[in-house]
Amino acid sequence: MKKRRFAVTVLKIALPLAILVWLVVSLDRDQLRQLGQRPIRWPLLGCGFALAMFSVCATFVRWYLLVRALDLPFRVADAFRLSFVGYLLNFVAFGSVGGDLFKAVFLAREQHGRRTEAVATVFLDRALGLYSLLIVASAAILFSDQAEWDADIKVICNLTLAATLAGTAAITVVLLPGWDRSSLMKAMYRLPKVGTIVHRLAKALDVYRGKRGMLAWIAALSLLVHVVFATALYLAAAAIFPEHPTLMDHFIIVPLSLVAGALPLAPAGLGTFEAAMKILYRVVPAHGGGDGFLVALVFRLITIVIAMVGVGYYWTRRREVGDLLREAEREEDEDALDGALDGALDDEKPEQEC
Repeated sequence: MKKRRFAVTVLKIALPLAILVWLVVSLDRDQLRQLGQRPIRWPLLGCGFALAMFSVCATFVRWYLLVRALDLPFRVADAFRLSFVGYLLNFVAFGSVGGDLFKAVFLAREQHGRRTEAVATVFLDRALGLYSLLIVASAAILFSDQAEWDADIKVICNLTLAATLAGTAAITVVLLPGWDRSSLMKAMYRLPKVGTIVHRLAKALDVYRGKRGMLAWIAALSLLVHVVFATALYLAAAAIFPEHPTLMDHFIIVPLSLVAGALPLAPAGLGTFEAAMKILYRVVPAHGGGDGFLVALVFRLITIVIAMVGVGYYWTRRREVGDLLREAEREEDEDALDGALDGALDDEKPEQEC
């Protein structure tokens, strides 16, 4: 197990470094020199930073609402404290404990008797974020002029639309009464080891079915997060380049780049996000300008500054955070999600509905 973790850690460090080296080598030197000669429009960059901070904080509120929708005792202050530390861990935890696992372990430890539901909120929050990314990108694709797009970008856009439809279908099924008692779900409940976990997750999701009003607000907030994120990156591009893709272009470029960055290949999507930005800056805009890699680097610096808030939370609760990290590392040795949920199931023995 330790050898596997070491290999994964090495890969997660080597892969983003290799991508970043390739991106730096492929930089347009003339454009880089021109960038150094032009003044940065700091008011625009400041607005971009403010919007990015708003979006990050809005994701913390989204998770808080998901927890409270299950009537679990949880404070807004706790949501921000845990989320800022988790956000920091996503940057510094090279192959070790990520922010999601850290939050899941803390919440599971605090919610005796309903630990599985508590853990489920963390993973549901991540799923909602990904689905919202696809929604924003799909809407921008449908309202864009695709006539000048090349074949490769059309394939990417079609895959995005297909993934959005698949996600919508899955959500529709989950909202239907009795979905968790279907023949397919009962068969999944019988699977060795994971069957009990699937059963408890289904029970947690069934609770949300009765909270559709709350889910509507959560969905709206999640969509707003990604619209504002795209706008923040547009402002960052406008701050450093006189010519750059339009705001509508960014509603396609940014969500697709964030989806690439969400792949579990590197901490905080390091390297994959920047590579996607560079490529999409070239192929999406009809009349582009600027360099997606440089815009991504500026935005990466903004998010690192935001993550530094987590340092403050860490130092004020060093002992508690240290205990949680050690506990989370033990859970990761048991394969992260399985370990966190199996630990929850020690307190909750569900009735099998087969």
